[in-house]
Amino acid sequence: MRSLKSDAREVAAEKVAGKPAAPKPYSAYYMREVPAEDADLTRTGPGTPMGEYLRLFWQPVCLSVELTELPRAITIMGEKLVAFRDRAGRVGVLQRHCPHRGASLEFGIVQKHGIRCSYHGWLFDVDGSVLETPCEPADSPRKHTAMQGAYPAFERDGLVFAYMGPPHRRPKFPEYDSYSLPAGTRLVPFSNIYPCNWLQVCENIMDHMHTAVLHNNMTVEGVDAAIAAGTSLAGFGDMPVMLWATTRNGNGMVFVAGRRLPENKVWIRISEMVLPNYVQIGSLAPTASKYRHSTTSLTRWHVPVDDENMIIFGWRHFNSEVDPENLTRPEDCGVDKIDFLIGQTGNRTYEEGQRAPGDWEVICSQRRIAVHRLEHLGTSDGGVVRYRRLLRDAIAGRTGSDSPCQSDTGDSIHQYAQDSVLRIPARPGGDDKALLLEINKRVLAVIEEGDRVPRAHRDAHIRRRLDELEKEMAAI
Repeated sequence: MRSLKSDAREVAAEKVAGKPAAPKPYSAYYMREVPAEDADLTRTGPGTPMGEYLRLFWQPVCLSVELTELPRAITIMGEKLVAFRDRAGRVGVLQRHCPHRGASLEFGIVQKHGIRCSYHGWLFDVDGSVLETPCEPADSPRKHTAMQGAYPAFERDGLVFAYMGPPHRRPKFPEYDSYSLPAGTRLVPFSNIYPCNWLQVCENIMDHMHTAVLHNNMTVEGVDAAIAAGTSLAGFGDMPVMLWATTRNGNGMVFVAGRRLPENKVWIRISEMVLPNYVQIGSLAPTASKYRHSTTSLTRWHVPVDDENMIIFGWRHFNSEVDPENLTRPEDCGVDKIDFLIGQTGNRTYEEGQRAPGDWEVICSQRRIAVHRLEHLGTSDGGVVRYRRLLRDAIAGRTGSDSPCQSDTGDSIHQYAQDSVLRIPARPGGDDKALLLEINKRVLAVIEEGDRVPRAHRDAHIRRRLDELEKEMAAI
């Protein structure tokens, strides 16, 4: 009779030379071991490689509407903090525990200037300075020798940002064209809460292939038509021809998705990931496949709460270009809610999630921290592989990661996220996938030209160049 040790040795012997064991039916018994997660990329607490890298950038920490007359306890990258807006309108992000006796400032009292600890009345300014120590003698030196930990913070279009890195390396807040173009753009803040590691949520953007499956009714079963429609993205059903490319001197990357449309049209969609956790996405409206160089419709930061929880903070962009038919609803954006696609938050029942799964269900089900060593990656995962490699380069100091994105022209940063439709017929007898890949590359090259053009002329330059590209390739 064979022993269990003999069986184990046989399985181990099949894993020689770095090759996996040959697949065998009913082999779960030999696949029970769950390796450790990829700590360099997933762990973000103080002192970790990824945590220190993320702290080099301004990160959203809450929505402005969450700062009322009461302070708000928050946790960001494992640090317990309190955010508040004092009565003078200034925002503060302080370490949560009072330096006197450790009482939590989530029970503090917001003042005209700063926040007061409710235990002994110590008053702290937004920079952490001790303004008053009412239980101490008037001549006590304590308020000059104590300091409450504080991070620089500010508000912008409904989001509260904090910088949690070394003070001497604090960067300027990156200003992108898409925040104000086209004229009349409105940035509406939102958050989405995910009970899992930040990285697997962020990677979902570079995994564009899932849109043709998850968001196109392939997974919907036993639900009414309204829910089925709510989980789908019109126009995304066909498998795209993909190009993943590194941008901004190794500090960003894009996916470029090419799809063939009727009437000899080609739809080229670009979304960009800027290291470490920032994303701009093209149009979300069903009219996306009708555009010629539309702008960003969604900006997101993927912010760790701790290693097993994260929050997407972002802006939905509303203007006549990304949604000319007014199909979206700004009022449906806010705290843990967004106005597109059912399944972006965990606000449904378990059965609803099973019958019509969305991003929230599939991402969270990868485990609280996804285990990369158990993955069997394929060609469709090229974006995920590239993104992980760029992160490793950044934390190892192989890129200029703490000042990644600046405009060559000295003004706001040119965004790459866009949707464009060009009329380029398939070539008789040719390989249409190869043609789509070529168009992907050519369109991306045109978009990158915008880095070298002053802001006032970028849009016109890119539209002219796309017109020239369409004319050239249609004539071949």
